[in-house]
Amino acid sequence: MRPATLGKDIPAGLTLWGLLVPEAIAYSAMAGAPAQAGLYTLLASLPLYALLGTSRQLVCASTSASSIMMAAVLAQATGNDPALFAGTMAALVLLVGALFLLAGFCRLGFVASFLSYPVMTGYVCGLAVYIAVSQAPKLLGLHKAPGDVFLQVWGLVERLPQTRPEAAAVGLGALVLLFVLERLAPRVPGALVVLVLGVLAGTWLNRDGHAALALAGVIPTGLPHLVVPRLSLATLTDLLPGAAGIALVAFSQALGTAKTFADKYGYEVDPNRELLAMGAANAACGIMGGLANGGSMSSTAVNERAGARSQAAGITAAVMVVLTLFFLTPLFRDLPEPVLGAVVLHAVARMLKLREVWGFLRQSRMEFALAAAAFLGVLAFGLLTGLLVTLKLCAALLLFNATRLNVSRLGVSPCAPETFLSLERHPEARAVPGLALLRPESTVFFANAERLRAAVREALASKPRAVILDLKVNPTLDITTCRTLRKILAEVREAGAALLLTDISDTALENLDRSGLLKELGEHRLHSHVAEAVRGAGKKG
Repeated sequence: MRPATLGKDIPAGLTLWGLLVPEAIAYSAMAGAPAQAGLYTLLASLPLYALLGTSRQLVCASTSASSIMMAAVLAQATGNDPALFAGTMAALVLLVGALFLLAGFCRLGFVASFLSYPVMTGYVCGLAVYIAVSQAPKLLGLHKAPGDVFLQVWGLVERLPQTRPEAAAVGLGALVLLFVLERLAPRVPGALVVLVLGVLAGTWLNRDGHAALALAGVIPTGLPHLVVPRLSLATLTDLLPGAAGIALVAFSQALGTAKTFADKYGYEVDPNRELLAMGAANAACGIMGGLANGGSMSSTAVNERAGARSQAAGITAAVMVVLTLFFLTPLFRDLPEPVLGAVVLHAVARMLKLREVWGFLRQSRMEFALAAAAFLGVLAFGLLTGLLVTLKLCAALLLFNATRLNVSRLGVSPCAPETFLSLERHPEARAVPGLALLRPESTVFFANAERLRAAVREALASKPRAVILDLKVNPTLDITTCRTLRKILAEVREAGAALLLTDISDTALENLDRSGLLKELGEHRLHSHVAEAVRGAGKKG
């Protein structure tokens, strides 16, 4: 937080408060929790992230993704038993916090790098559709149909004749107003505007005891009571997979959002500090009766557009939430549920990046197919199983890319005799007669070492007097690669040629020495660069 930016941060914080309060109440309903749970979340997440996080714009709060995933985990863990809900929810949020903290202390922030962006985008788009389908009945005053997404859509279509006109007018009107205000007056807190108008509509339509609209109900005034849940080890074990899924999705979204704005404003985000900050926020929320939380994409975008340049905006919003809990909660009693549904649908609209997914098709058909599979996995199998499918797709893509190895044939640049270029990419380059110059374009390791061997075999078909391997991209050589190089050496010698290696790093040289391959090859076959190896290729060893 910097004093120089307070003039922008405080107004941004007020705008953020106007968005977060309606969203917090809406996400509480989505998770099946009491309305105040979302507000309690903000009490912990906003100040703790401001103190511990490294992003200046990121808003740490409950999100539509974490809330809908909480609902799925809690329904499975409690069997929809109200008596078990509060304690199980607190345990779930604490468990999410513990996983974040453990990952942060173990410095596992790099794990997010293994999640394919296209695949995770497909999952998030599927998540957006899942949430939208679950919230659409609220806009029309209907109950959600049971079953998967497809059954819910069919159930909604069947029940359309039962639509309550008052609910549809309020819900659809709120949704249209949110999009209009976002387009025409982006600095106006549209969620706060529809909240106020919704309360007025709910009060008027439900006057004289006439229950025209379902309402949010009474929200307790004041600060929460701190409670540490007591649950069996068996229950915690049952909650662990769901908690891990919530933490993974929350962190991947948060880190992606944080890096976007860090790149825009020229500063760095520390993934491990982010894990610790979100861990502390979730642990505190578990004790305070709040929801699982992470980096909110929609709230962060609003925060940045409102002018936030530091976490002072989040602190300002947290102060306003305290004032809300003490003085404003009675006003929300008449807040219609269709308005809450509209707030959620407006928020998840930013998650539905179908145009971006379609753009993947132009870049890589395979990654587009994987993104589409992740999208359909959520719709077909549900949130948690869909996430498991997504992680398997990420692993499959990682393995596929790891086992691929492009080995370039090198030639002399016509402009610089000491420079060697890929003949495939630079047809103007000239091959060196009698020599096979090969360069792996990525690190050679156990999964792709045989690809290098196959490339050398192919090069030996031209009967060169020497094979030169440029290993500049290999910082080290694992045992499998050293064994493969020994086989390559034998095959090259059997073909009557010499094997020369260039650009060997110190660590790779130690690996060669420990494996005994350096002695077999001969140190005189090692060269600092390709040009030197070409000059020495005529020497006999």
